[in-house]
Amino acid sequence: MVRHYIVKGRVQGVGFRWFVLQEASGLGLSGWVRNTSTGHVEVLAAGEAETLRKLEQCLRRGSRGSRVDAIEQEARPDAEAEGLKPFEIEGAW
Repeated sequence: MVRHYIVKGRVQGVGFRWFVLQEASGLGLSGWVRNTSTGHVEVLAAGEAETLRKLEQCLRRGSRGSRVDAIEQEARPDAEAEGLKPFEIEGAW
């Protein structure tokens, strides 16, 4: 399964992407996390349904110092998982 999330709230400048990287990697998911130009965080993750539910719980909890106000989520075609690598932060140096 593949899920796309937009996480809204105070999620930039508080270590949120690194938090997502640790959680998603620990769950064995593939995909990526990145900041958006609108101040949100975008996540694309692929894995089993139960594992994606666990990731969503982590996203809702957030990192220390963050505040998650809302999460938009949508299912993506399973074919999008084919090109995904082990979980990474996009746009990080």
